[in-house]
Amino acid sequence: MWNKIIYGMCVVFLLAGCKTKKVVQMPNITTSPSSENVVSGIVINNLDFHTFSGRAKAAVEFGKERQDATLNVRINRSKAIWISVTASFLNIEAVRVLITPDSIKIMNKLQGEYIVKPFSYIHRYTGEGITFNILQNMLMSNVTNELLRTHQLTVAKAEDETQLVGVKDDISFQYSLSGSARPKVFRLLPVGSSDKLEVFYSSFNSVTGYEYPQRQNIKLHAAETSITVVLDYNKIEFNQEVEMPFTVPAKYKVIR
Repeated sequence: MWNKIIYGMCVVFLLAGCKTKKVVQMPNITTSPSSENVVSGIVINNLDFHTFSGRAKAAVEFGKERQDATLNVRINRSKAIWISVTASFLNIEAVRVLITPDSIKIMNKLQGEYIVKPFSYIHRYTGEGITFNILQNMLMSNVTNELLRTHQLTVAKAEDETQLVGVKDDISFQYSLSGSARPKVFRLLPVGSSDKLEVFYSSFNSVTGYEYPQRQNIKLHAAETSITVVLDYNKIEFNQEVEMPFTVPAKYKVIR
């Protein structure tokens, strides 16, 4: 059963030298927590960060099966996303994922398998318009500005909400922004497909000046598969040095 759960979480987050540890050194730069900018005439209030580190309790539903897990998520902006999943009932690390702009690496520790693929591997689930930046922004509750740079964009504004609906590179998208110009809902649909990715953000709290949603509800509907991951973050840090250990034991079966 946990094999299915691991597969499901990897699919959701993909839609995300051989030293023992990779340490990201922080640049000596001072920035504000949020970066308010205007794209296509729309005010966007994105989080401006260098690194992110968070720990979340995760409730995972894969079809009719449900399991609880703990996720550790680390992001080095525009360079790497590192995710570790610990199975709650086993209390051991089950899977580790490292995503870069050009590759995806997955260690299935329960089965002793190592999967390595080019980043384009996720396009079999999402369509070719998905980029590393879109995946990173999804986890950070940021709007991907390049999606808005399209002639196929509709904007609907109300007093405390803005709806952005458009099509870019065969990907249909929708953002629902709050009155503070932060995303509350993000939807992504490959054009001509019934597949759908939805993310609902709530419980926004200020963490050292960063307005971050401590609850994220991620839903993926693909073919005959339905996956839901609810994340409740209980630890969040911005702009600290992060480690991304990813050493694969020699005995692991390599799957390319």
